[in-house]
Amino acid sequence: MVKKSSSTTSNNLYLRGLCCLLILPLTTPFTQPSLPIINRPTSTISHDSPLGLTSGVSFRLQRSFSLPSSSGSDDAATSQTTDENNNDIPPSVLSASERVEECKRALLQMCDTHALESGYSAEIQRKIRDLEQLGEDAGFGQASSLSGLLSGEWELIYASDDITRSSPFFWAFRRAFPDTSDQIFGITDAIPAPLKEVGPATQTIDIDSTARPVTGTFVSRVKVATLGGAATSMMTTRCTVLAADGLDGLRLRVDSTKPEDSTVLKKLGPLGELVNSSSPPFPSGEALERVAPGSSEVILRTTYCDEGFRITRNEDRLEEDVFVWRRVKFGSGNTLSL
Repeated sequence: MVKKSSSTTSNNLYLRGLCCLLILPLTTPFTQPSLPIINRPTSTISHDSPLGLTSGVSFRLQRSFSLPSSSGSDDAATSQTTDENNNDIPPSVLSASERVEECKRALLQMCDTHALESGYSAEIQRKIRDLEQLGEDAGFGQASSLSGLLSGEWELIYASDDITRSSPFFWAFRRAFPDTSDQIFGITDAIPAPLKEVGPATQTIDIDSTARPVTGTFVSRVKVATLGGAATSMMTTRCTVLAADGLDGLRLRVDSTKPEDSTVLKKLGPLGELVNSSSPPFPSGEALERVAPGSSEVILRTTYCDEGFRITRNEDRLEEDVFVWRRVKFGSGNTLSL
């Protein structure tokens, strides 16, 4: 019996898991989801968690503290204003919030004017680091694993690499085949438009932050079109949330990958609909585990997350795999009050 090489195994697995990219582009036309107008509850700041996040959408800070003023004056640092509940708020906290919001607005504007398929932007990367630092310093957008704000549907507005890399399947595949994955990815990435077009991409997250360990589901969808859009599919990767990893990480297990909503099959009418709905997904997680035990588990690191916006990184490639997401709608995940 001839033993298959690691390269052959990885190629076969990659082609099966991503058949929608090259062979079986299967999806209905996907319209870019429009961001609904969200009537947010009035955010009250009182005193308790310097994290600035918490249950649901409204949040409260709950421990009185002061940040040093730019002049270094003790009097300036301790001067305070009063909110609607007569709770004291240091002016330095309000100014920190304004700096975060200003930086976030600038980043969103950059992402909106940068073509998603263009990939890496040094200017956007710098602004991402600025916002992460401001949020960490001021305690805003932190503790994403426990705040409950991760739950919901999100649309991708910036990717430092190919749009498909936003799917945890690719993170797991790289773990299983560290020596050959870049070469394999390069083959599909090099297919020019209109032969292959990718995007938009969405993620649907549903987590119970009150459970121990934190549990839930994670679904990644990336639209793939070929032949000038004549055939499209939604490459769907489903994951299980196994646990929180610190305050800002989620440990995911890749379970399956399937091209869903085939435009090709839909043209066959009821028969095509039956095939599309009943065909089993490819057990990509199980296949990856056979190659390299543990490779199907990855860590999603969210360095900033609020009611409408989040920044996520791949733990294995913190500097290379950076993604910015905008909320489409809120989820129903339970929240832990901090």
